[in-house]
Amino acid sequence: MPLIIISGLPTSGKSTRARQLEAYLRARIEGSEASGTSASGPPKYRLHVVSDDSLAISRAVYDLSSVPAHARSANASEKDARAAIYGSVKRVLSDRDIVILDGMNYIKGWRYQLHCEAKAVRTPSVVLQIGCDPEKAKGVNEERLRRRAEQEGATDEDEQKGPAEKGEALPEGYAPANWENLVFRYEEPNPMTRWDSPLFALVWDDGEERTKQVFDQLWDAIAGKGAKS
Repeated sequence: MPLIIISGLPTSGKSTRARQLEAYLRARIEGSEASGTSASGPPKYRLHVVSDDSLAISRAVYDLSSVPAHARSANASEKDARAAIYGSVKRVLSDRDIVILDGMNYIKGWRYQLHCEAKAVRTPSVVLQIGCDPEKAKGVNEERLRRRAEQEGATDEDEQKGPAEKGEALPEGYAPANWENLVFRYEEPNPMTRWDSPLFALVWDDGEERTKQVFDQLWDAIAGKGAKS
């Protein structure tokens, strides 16, 4: 089964859409098995989500804001992060596995490399682009940084509270210069290229009905009549 590459600006809602897509696909997989299409033997489909968070990769590895343009391709931290992500995808990608790759995936050469890996195991790849106004995404990042700073500046009394009292861990933000630099370097998916096609899109304000419509189209492309390798 295919590789679903999620792409978008930093803090544009990619992980939220990835979680929604994961829930949708699990329901579709369970529905197809319950209908008898895989009543015996191993499950027809297996689902995996790979992301920076699942691999404990810090946002700081992408910080090239102070690195000269001619030296960015040799940045060790980002290259190591990509190698870890690529290895994780490669380990689980097969004709029976659906892999959601949650991340910016902002470089077209990187998306091409992933497309080639999917092609090598005879399974399709698709791209889901998450659209968001840059100012909106910037505001989300600033809010994450603010909340992180408040959490790190907690009093000793706060530090003595149990996990339930402290609440969930806050999403990690990007340093402001890093965020700006990533937006500047972002290469939009192009449906005219084979590695960015088929291309599906959701925007920040898309509601439940529109989201389901896009997910239905995506499912048809990876597991229905429109599926192709």
